[in-house]
Amino acid sequence: MYRNVKTAELVSLKIDGTEISVPPDTSVIEAAEAVGVLVPRYCYHPGIPTRPAQCRVCLVEIEGQPKLQPSCKMSVQEGMVVHTASEEARSARRSVIELLLVNHPLDCPICDAAGQCMLQDYAFETHQLASRLNEEKLVMGRDRIADDILYFADRCIICTRCVRFMREVAEDDALIVAQRGYRAYIDTFPGRVLDNPFRGNIVDVCPVGALVHEDFLFKARFWDLDQTASVCPGCSTGCNVTIDTKENQIVRLKPRHNSEVNSYWMCDHGRKHLIMSNRGLRPEAPLLRRNGKLVPTGWGDALTWVAERLREVPSGMAIVSPHAANESLFYFRRLLDRIGIAGGTFRVERGEEAILSGFPKLQLRADRAPNASGAELHGFERFDGSARSDPEGDAVAVLEDPLAELPEEWGRQASFFLYVGNRLSSAARNAHAILPVTTFAEMEGTFTNFEGRVQRFHQALQPAGLARPAWLVLARLVSLLEDDGDGGAAAPTLASEAFQVMVGDTPAMAGLEWASVGLKGARLGSTEAAVLQAQAPVEGA
Repeated sequence: MYRNVKTAELVSLKIDGTEISVPPDTSVIEAAEAVGVLVPRYCYHPGIPTRPAQCRVCLVEIEGQPKLQPSCKMSVQEGMVVHTASEEARSARRSVIELLLVNHPLDCPICDAAGQCMLQDYAFETHQLASRLNEEKLVMGRDRIADDILYFADRCIICTRCVRFMREVAEDDALIVAQRGYRAYIDTFPGRVLDNPFRGNIVDVCPVGALVHEDFLFKARFWDLDQTASVCPGCSTGCNVTIDTKENQIVRLKPRHNSEVNSYWMCDHGRKHLIMSNRGLRPEAPLLRRNGKLVPTGWGDALTWVAERLREVPSGMAIVSPHAANESLFYFRRLLDRIGIAGGTFRVERGEEAILSGFPKLQLRADRAPNASGAELHGFERFDGSARSDPEGDAVAVLEDPLAELPEEWGRQASFFLYVGNRLSSAARNAHAILPVTTFAEMEGTFTNFEGRVQRFHQALQPAGLARPAWLVLARLVSLLEDDGDGGAAAPTLASEAFQVMVGDTPAMAGLEWASVGLKGARLGSTEAAVLQAQAPVEGA
């Protein structure tokens, strides 16, 4: 955990009977976590610099100290002996919880945070399920604190996480604590509007149900959600996220901690982009053009038919999507090499940048795609022209690019038009063969972000119809072509197998392992990463 700190610089202490050595600037609450002890907390958040110690629920007993100390504020000292669960500390926490519940509405049955509320958890843990008071509760109601965020003042415990995130991490003083004492509530600063592109993080840091995304309101309970570790496809940063799904629909995105990429945060564009990208008309079965019409068929017949047509391709062009996984791009490159199509281009949607000032490494980058670096790594070139030429008389192969910006008649005069994708735009419907593939949320695979970090994403949704991962479809096509249609050599059936084949045949990825990429990602060699960063467009250009 502290590999970069010399042993002589560590401070040794004992927490609940367990000895540990940590750097001298470590707080007691962080040292406790290192030995597996979770001290209750409300105002403390590891990603927010200040520790106001105002919730007082993290009080612990320290031998030699005359009174309980807030573990979030107290730094470790040599020889310190800490008791996090002494009777005095537990009694103090029970008092804090009771005070917070005096005016809390106890609306757990309708609160969107039920099941993941820290007040609910600690009240249950301390067995404070009934109040000793009979007085009427103070009712404060709710407010719209931003265009898409609702604030339930009755539930708020004034931990100030949201205010401190905006002030210290976003460096935007848009939020304040108004009034004082039991009448305190969170509000926007007079004359200010909460329109920061990272404002959604205030919902993530809220320990109770006081702040809620309006588009998630009353949609799901926490225990109804399936959670999947993934990567945000909104831009080339590649924020680590958790996708929450219900009944095979994406209902929420939350940031997943990765200190090398996005810390605890993500931008609002990324949250909305993935949910919106799940919409649109999808092909759900292989379609082959016969007698001028697209006819659905099975995978076996479709792949055999496409392989036979590809053997006759004399020349052509290729288009790929920077939203395709590394494994899909690799096998598409193999397919193109096999049929003799050189090159291939991709187009990246561009937008305005936004920087999280308190963590400047996290940016909403101009490239609104997660894998432009991966496309370049596999030999495809960025296309910045205003319009793509129509492949009249030539063959064209398209991987996952929806071709949405192209005219309706594009591709009709191609000698052979193969579309391997998951959206049916007007131009895509001109294909001779449409092979339906999954979106990234319906498969496993990897993306390569702007700095050359290869990151894994996991399957969050069931595929639409007969759709299959693009790498699986393309690997089978390559196998059929290389074996002259006699059944084909063995093609990978798992994402991990496809990844290892790709690594073995891609020098820039040498040394990467599926397991070592893990949940945090792994960077390419320094030379390859530097090349990718040099090729990336200048931010703001």
